[in-house]
Amino acid sequence: MTTPIPMVDPAAEYRALKPEIDAAVGRVLASGRYVLGPEGEALERELGAYLGAPHAVGCNSGTDALHLALVAAGIASGDEVVLPAFTFFATAEAVSYTGATPIFADIDLRTFNLSADALARRLTSKTRAVIVVHLFGQCAAMDEIAALCKKRNLVLIEDCAQALGAEYQGRRAGSWGDFGCFSFYPTKNLAAAGDAGLITTRNSDYDKVLRMLRHHGSRQTYLHERVGWNSRLDELQAAVLRVKLARLDQFNAVRRRIAQLYREKLKGAKLELPAEDSRGKHVYHQFTVRSERRDALREALAQDGIASSIFYPMPLHRQPAYEAFHRDLALPASEAAARSVLSLPINPLLDDASVDRICARIQEALR
Repeated sequence: MTTPIPMVDPAAEYRALKPEIDAAVGRVLASGRYVLGPEGEALERELGAYLGAPHAVGCNSGTDALHLALVAAGIASGDEVVLPAFTFFATAEAVSYTGATPIFADIDLRTFNLSADALARRLTSKTRAVIVVHLFGQCAAMDEIAALCKKRNLVLIEDCAQALGAEYQGRRAGSWGDFGCFSFYPTKNLAAAGDAGLITTRNSDYDKVLRMLRHHGSRQTYLHERVGWNSRLDELQAAVLRVKLARLDQFNAVRRRIAQLYREKLKGAKLELPAEDSRGKHVYHQFTVRSERRDALREALAQDGIASSIFYPMPLHRQPAYEAFHRDLALPASEAAARSVLSLPINPLLDDASVDRICARIQEALR
């Protein structure tokens, strides 16, 4: 029987780090401190130092990270927030939570990231903020986008859910904008055992507001200065994340090596390999190829027990939740990506023999 090859294997990652994770979880359970305790505080310090951000605030999820950042920046009804159309739904959803209007811009089809030129064309007098998504593990063109936001006095929010450890011009994702928003969903490069998120900022006033917002609008017990949310990063997740953070650079290096193996073994195949921006460092949350025969290729892989995924089959301006407002909007690069992308298995525990098998099946299917 053919051994299946999954996209990711969180259980195998746990087995690889079991003694350390079990010890960390046991430490938390024995302490009796399960919410807003020393593990979360330590994780905030460690990630802030790693990312080059003076402030880091843990929260419940990557979606909450985006939402709380928007609220802290004062984004509200009547405002517009520009973001790429080719990304996960949560990026736009967080904007809608505030009552503001998400405005969709096109991507650079080579990198799958927000195009600075397309962004400039979508700005209006109502634009208050830009959310730039570092998709699949690679930073967008942050020098151009940050300069444009500074010129227009716009809040810049980085959606770094897939890009922890990625760099652009020597600076890590999450250190460029007014806010950096991270997800630790179990499939991410730094993976919790459930939902978890974090927000970075350089602004001490934003830091204070974020800490209130995640804790019912309170800085002092039973004194609530504003309406907030219950969005705290619990101590068990923080403890697990601290164990894995110590391995993050090692694991990201393995992802980059696997990506290079894919490039070597798929050279000459009739598909588009992911482009790397030479100004940055890709951490390959996904290895995403493009093919006009995407669906047939996916079926061929599935027949051999090889997983693959389509991130994402529908751009945001075509999603039922938003399509009524954008029927006349054409974003050709985002639409082309949605028709052709296919993400192949990539994770730190994927062995070379599996990569060989995946690539041989792809070459055979494309012939």
